[in-house]
Amino acid sequence: MQRLWTIIGVDDVARSFRWYQTLLGLPASQPAHEYFGQILGADGTVLLCLHAWGAHDHPSLHSPAVAAPGNGLLLFFRVDDFDDALQRARALVPALDDEPAVNPHTGTAEFALCDPDGYRVMVSAH
Repeated sequence: MQRLWTIIGVDDVARSFRWYQTLLGLPASQPAHEYFGQILGADGTVLLCLHAWGAHDHPSLHSPAVAAPGNGLLLFFRVDDFDDALQRARALVPALDDEPAVNPHTGTAEFALCDPDGYRVMVSAH
């Protein structure tokens, strides 16, 4: 089996951890460290890793000043509870970046918003 662990740099791991858990309707928990946390699906699959900017001297996680967070990255989540996820998303942000619409390429409903660090997040019906 092979898995991809997507790791993004964030200003506040605990804040981003709560934000993603809320968006995805996951039970509240705490990140393992103040500098790193894993958002886990119900089956324990790692959905996203959050890493504090500047911790551990990783070259691509030095600072958001080097490149805008999310430049070249789109976080795309497919969810089983699209309507509930939409309501949770509306509670997290003042406005969605893209209102719900059916993607003509996939035939599924989706919407977009930005997380607290400026990453673009797409949520799609499964």
